[in-house]
Amino acid sequence: MKGADLRIRLEKARRELLALFRGLDRLDVSAKEMPQKELKALMELDADCAEALWALDNPKGLDLVKMIRDTEESLRRIPRARQELLSKLPKRALTALADHEPQILELLTLQDAYRDIPGRDPEAG
Repeated sequence: MKGADLRIRLEKARRELLALFRGLDRLDVSAKEMPQKELKALMELDADCAEALWALDNPKGLDLVKMIRDTEESLRRIPRARQELLSKLPKRALTALADHEPQILELLTLQDAYRDIPGRDPEAG
């Protein structure tokens, strides 16, 4: 996989996950109803994506072949992890989330994909 294609996939995944996380924040569900294990798994995959974006900008000294392999695995795991989280949410929350998530995603920019990545100029995109 070429670096530019991987970057595009990572940026898309991070924006989609951010829209999901923000949508979850808007739900009227208690902490007890929120599937913590599944949420943590998605947050870890988001962190993997952020780390990979950082590595693409800072490749010196890294094993890029291994990083790309690991990153591709993380990207493959996101849909299933997302579905596992959704399957454990209260049914009443799913409709609200389905409304919130696309609206949030529409407002996110390329810079949002680089949130919390050290040393990244947010205006660089």
